[in-house]
Amino acid sequence: MAGPVRRETFSRALRVSKRSEYLAIQNGGRRLSGAHYLMFVRRAGPGREAASCRLGITVSKKVGNAVVRNRVKRWVRESCRKLMHAWPPGLDLVVVARPSAAKAGLAPTALELASLARQLRNR
Repeated sequence: MAGPVRRETFSRALRVSKRSEYLAIQNGGRRLSGAHYLMFVRRAGPGREAASCRLGITVSKKVGNAVVRNRVKRWVRESCRKLMHAWPPGLDLVVVARPSAAKAGLAPTALELASLARQLRNR
């Protein structure tokens, strides 16, 4: 018999969900650039617990059709899920996919986001 199923989803508390939050992070945060992804990082606002990071993902129609965009979002979510321990606590992150992300794949996405996490820790 298999053990209990563990859900690896991002809870609402770990997601950037409002447009105003996305804009605040993108306009007031640091910008880290990679080959396929752009990352905006900002310290969490007051009243938020400093123990966790929130993640937002933006994939525009320039990347591809709906199937491609959803695939890219799944790659980013999976990569970030495995990298959550690498992010400094108390940050809001927005990952923006560039059109080249559609051809990247899961492994290059994970490597690039890990590289961006290292850049963030070193700053």
